[in-house]
Amino acid sequence: MFNTGLFMLLFVAFMILFWIVKGVRVLKMALVILFSLYFYYKSSGICCLILVGVCVSDYVLGLLMEQADKRGVLSAKKLIVGVNVVVNVGMLAYFKYFHLIIDTLSKFFTVSGGFESLLLPAGISFFTFRSISYIVDLYRGKLSACHSLFDYVFFLTFFPPLLAGPVVRAKDFLPQIKGNPIVTRAMTSEGVYLIMTGLVKKVVIADFISGNFVDRVFDNPALYSGFENMMATLGFTVQLYCDFSGYSDMAIGIALLMGYRFLENFNAPFKAQNPTEFWHRWHISLSTWLRDYVYIPLGGNRCSRSRMYFNQFATMVIGGLWHGASWMYVIWGAIHGGLLVVHKFLRRVFPLTVSRTAVTETGEVVVMDSGLSSSPWIKGFNMIFTFLIISVTFMFFRAPSLEDVGMMWHQILFDFHLSVAPQFVSGYLNIVLLMAGAYIIHITPSRLTDKPKMMFENAPVFVQAVILAIVILVVIQVRQSDIVPFIYLQY
Repeated sequence: MFNTGLFMLLFVAFMILFWIVKGVRVLKMALVILFSLYFYYKSSGICCLILVGVCVSDYVLGLLMEQADKRGVLSAKKLIVGVNVVVNVGMLAYFKYFHLIIDTLSKFFTVSGGFESLLLPAGISFFTFRSISYIVDLYRGKLSACHSLFDYVFFLTFFPPLLAGPVVRAKDFLPQIKGNPIVTRAMTSEGVYLIMTGLVKKVVIADFISGNFVDRVFDNPALYSGFENMMATLGFTVQLYCDFSGYSDMAIGIALLMGYRFLENFNAPFKAQNPTEFWHRWHISLSTWLRDYVYIPLGGNRCSRSRMYFNQFATMVIGGLWHGASWMYVIWGAIHGGLLVVHKFLRRVFPLTVSRTAVTETGEVVVMDSGLSSSPWIKGFNMIFTFLIISVTFMFFRAPSLEDVGMMWHQILFDFHLSVAPQFVSGYLNIVLLMAGAYIIHITPSRLTDKPKMMFENAPVFVQAVILAIVILVVIQVRQSDIVPFIYLQY
């Protein structure tokens, strides 16, 4: 895990070797592949052979797809896509959903025989999605087949996004591998800054909020008032964002130190003014993957309106199930699917903008939006309301069962006790300050939040080293006694 001292020591040793051999492409790639496989072995043991097997399978299927495309055999291309999807989804079904399927069937039928627990290979949801996107993009003609097994193994095993994303696509990453990028001073500075912000988000904010408040309430909501249950729900939303975006920041930063750049995975999601915009800002690599490889194949919006609504709802249900082998995730995905459908329906029936035409200097007629949506008061209300709605949905994401969700809502509706607010603030002052501070910084305009990053990147190396040392010392002082895994490592 990126937030452990052991990883830091190993990564420093790795980077020293990386800088020694970076001028020789073969040695550099071999070093990264070996470290990536070791990194994965430490998380999943012998299951690292599954990852290697997927690499070889994809490489062979990619070459077969190229031959089928040259010969114009469409049926063969579809068969190759089918094989890839069946293999990857089959692995997910076996390792991730086997016990969910058995437990569900046992409620309706008699299932005989005991079933041992399966070791879930870490990051299987992420590297299977990367595998599927590679073969499907070959089928669609969006990239050429990778002729170097070395390059493809590098792509699929690259350790920064391996365990918890972002979902890096071959069409974005393989060209960088082939180009053998050079690490610049600007990339190094940006990478270090992202690693620091990721550590602060994860250890200083997410872990502290979780261990000192959120977990206590979700583990036994009946012991707390409705106000405390509501605050725990809001706190988990902030915790989840800081935890997951913290991992993404560190993964992107570590990759930058080696010269590779990933696309942004979070774009201030709590600034969203509606559920649709939220999913344009939250876990962008997953939401765009679901759009391109689930929603569009289902028909997208190139169909009747009712079918389009169904496609969107089904995509979110699948996205919910992707998160884990629990019906709570399916319910969470269904709720988000319903929110997206309702929002699109209301936006069509009750548009909040007034369209008007304008003529540019070149004589071109353009349509411009104005009206209520441009009001800062409306924007602020929409942003806060969307945050509250999203937080409620994450109650299903975090709670162990529907009974726990029911108990939390019972406390909120019938045992709220707003009178405990002053005692809550005084008793959990650090929690309140962290939650409020994280939210305020999050919704601050980017032109202001980008200034510290620019100042760090332009600072002398000595100053950067001092700041890094201070951040590490703060993290060591604040961290929990037990290392807290990243939430998305379980997916």
